[in-house]
Amino acid sequence: MEVTGKLKDFLNIESGTSKTGKEWQKQTVIIDTGGEFNNLVAISAFGEDKIKKLNKLEVGMQVSILCNVYSREYNGRYFHNIDGYFFTNQTNASSDKITNGEAEEDMPF
Repeated sequence: MEVTGKLKDFLNIESGTSKTGKEWQKQTVIIDTGGEFNNLVAISAFGEDKIKKLNKLEVGMQVSILCNVYSREYNGRYFHNIDGYFFTNQTNASSDKITNGEAEEDMPF
């Protein structure tokens, strides 16, 4: 799924330890899609590498984020997660894609 809009805010980085003892980090951003209803979307980036890519964006930028949307059940209730994995700055006409820290080149085909 792709979410596009204006980057409104970065929330604080959350961290912890899983049941198996692995350390984890998560940062959430708020995107204003500009829609008439329910226009704010919270998207999380898990892992240090994705957080670094996410932090190359700035508040106020027009962005596009590719993400996975999923739900899980807990005690008869469902909880939804939106996890971003590809972050693009749409503010500039060149629309630099943030992948491995470098802008992707246009392919000839």
